[in-house]
Parts: sequence; structure tokens; C-alpha cells
Amino acid sequence: MAFKTDASKIKRWREERQWSQEHLAELAGVGVRTIQRIETGDAASRDTLMALAAAFNVDVSALSVDPEEEAQEIARRKFAKGLAAARVGLWVHLASYALGVLIFIAISVSEGAFVMKTPLIWWTVGAAAHCLVIFIVWIAGREAASR
Repeated sequence: MAFKTDASKIKRWREERQWSQEHLAELAGVGVRTIQRIETGDAASRDTLMALAAAFNVDVSALSVDPEEEAQEIARRKFAKGLAAARVGLWVHLASYALGVLIFIAISVSEGAFVMKTPLIWWTVGAAAHCLVIFIVWIAGREAASR
């Protein structure tokens, strides 16, 4: 059975100790190619993980990735990406709103009275609602991240 290893941690620990891949392989009693594969993110067998843990003098669980933690990190990244896209959408909406207000003012000046009042009111309500939704989602994301 293969385990998902924390490749970046293994590589970082090896480099902090100023060990070459060959030296770590010799300490752990595994092949150099095995160390290379593990550091590139390939799965490792239970025996290999135990040998590496012994070489680093740590518990085996310190070398493997916690699936729950990894899932939470993926969810955080996905949320952040979605929020960034929503913010871009908000800025596009606000820019078009500003341009629309200028056009509504130009139309009203040519008519002699502010005839675009109703569309402007409803567009303002829509823009404000869009801002509010983005703010609520942002607050909810901050609260979820702090847990």
C-alpha cells in the first residue's frame, strides 16, 4: 500500500541538514532513485516511509500528508480563487455603473429633465446588492479560515 508523502517537507529537511539525496538514501537504506521519486511527489511504501522516518529521527506520521488538512487547504485555495473572480466581477460592474451614470446624465441634460431616474435607482440597488454579497462572502470566508 502506498502512502501520500509530504515531498516538500522531506526535501526541506534533507536540505536543512545539508544532506545529498545519496546520503539520505544511504542512511535510510533505500535507493537514490526512490528518494528522487519521493521528492518529486510520488507515493512511497510504508517500509520506505519508516526508513526515512528513522533517518530523520521522527515519527512516520510527520512524513505523510494529512488528507483532511490537504482537503481543507484545497478548499481554501478554491474559495480564494472564487472570491478573487467575484471581486473582478464587482469591479467590472462598478465601472459599467459609473459609465452608465455618465450616459444617463448626458441623456437627461439633452432632455432638459432627469428622465433616467428610475433606471438609475434600480441599477444603484443592483450595484449595492452586488457589493453587499461580495462583502458577506468575504466575511464568511474569514470566519471559516479562522476556525
